[in-house]
Amino acid sequence: MSLRPCTKSKLAQLLKLHEGFSEYVYEDTEGYLTIGYGRLVDSRLSRGINELEAEFLLRNDIEDCVKILIHKIDFWDELSENRKIVLLNMYFNLGNRLFSFKKMLKALKKQDYVKASEEMLDSKWSEQVGQRAVDLSNMMLNDIFIVK
Repeated sequence: MSLRPCTKSKLAQLLKLHEGFSEYVYEDTEGYLTIGYGRLVDSRLSRGINELEAEFLLRNDIEDCVKILIHKIDFWDELSENRKIVLLNMYFNLGNRLFSFKKMLKALKKQDYVKASEEMLDSKWSEQVGQRAVDLSNMMLNDIFIVK
């Protein structure tokens, strides 16, 4: 038996009131990891998110990344689609630490893709992410899209 839409709406309103909202993970009164409006995401209870929810979050995160990079990188519009994808991938992984790649960004602004790809590989990040850095560096250098 399914609930009527108006019943679901009333329930959601009440749950929001009683659960409260948290944009960050917190421990509930029982010590279980929770987020949003009381959503359990604790592996001890075999609770997480499903793939559909993860896809929704990913799409939102990508939109946020695009907005930030358009605002922060003054030469964004001059970049090819593949090179934008590289920067978005890096930003998704690094957050604002992407902007500490000053030599890479300077090279990109000059359209020196050899130097930009070298700077990507000459970093702590490259050591940490391994093949991801190699793939992204090749995408940057050759203006290609790589999915393995």
